[in-house]
Amino acid sequence: MSDLLMQLRMLKLSAMAEGIQRQRETPQTYDELGFEERLGLLAEEEHLARESNRVKRLRRLANLKHAAAPEGLQYPVSRGLRAEQMRELLTGQYLAQHKNILITGPTGSGKSWVASALGEQACRQKYSVQCWRVTRLLESLATGHVDGSYLKQLKQLQKVELLLLDDLGLESLRTQQCNDLLEILEDRHEEKSTIVISQLPVDKWYGVMENPTAADAILDRLIHNAHRLALRGESMRKKKEVEVEGEAG
Repeated sequence: MSDLLMQLRMLKLSAMAEGIQRQRETPQTYDELGFEERLGLLAEEEHLARESNRVKRLRRLANLKHAAAPEGLQYPVSRGLRAEQMRELLTGQYLAQHKNILITGPTGSGKSWVASALGEQACRQKYSVQCWRVTRLLESLATGHVDGSYLKQLKQLQKVELLLLDDLGLESLRTQQCNDLLEILEDRHEEKSTIVISQLPVDKWYGVMENPTAADAILDRLIHNAHRLALRGESMRKKKEVEVEGEAG
């Protein structure tokens, strides 16, 4: 048995090996099952373990801003987040259709939290996800122009099935930055999905881009057939601080 368990682990069938040990330790649970049924249980354990590990790996690579679970989302009317719209998005159909999501709202309204919940759900649905702050992504691409990694970075971004771009419009985009952002979106247009998070309403995005030609093209590729989530209300962070102070008082 020890040789068998060692061989299973060498074959990277660790969950199956653990299942065999469990069956040996509690024989009364499995005595009435036939060989094929017990083997089927072991195969299922291995399959579930691999799926779980895959989701963990996708979640780690996603680098989401918040550990937000989709089932934990709340839908107060004052927030402007509609439950029926989120239920549709959480099915992942927008990913299959390569559509974008634009999330806007004031500081603290929960934009990044909602985006992280969508990213988490995409990981569970076995889609690759990456989350970037727009300024940091563009800084990385600027470095790529210098060290020769620019095209490689673009290729990697093109492969990501769901790209989250946070804080668009927090800083104005210079001409080269506009061009770099356009290259990303051009590669992904109608091929992959992108979620954009911004404090500014969509009709103000044009004004933060220095290159009007690139701005037109960027907005065309982002807005076309995109789902929009326009959040509103006072800052949830401030509200929590007030509640904590009230409890302390």
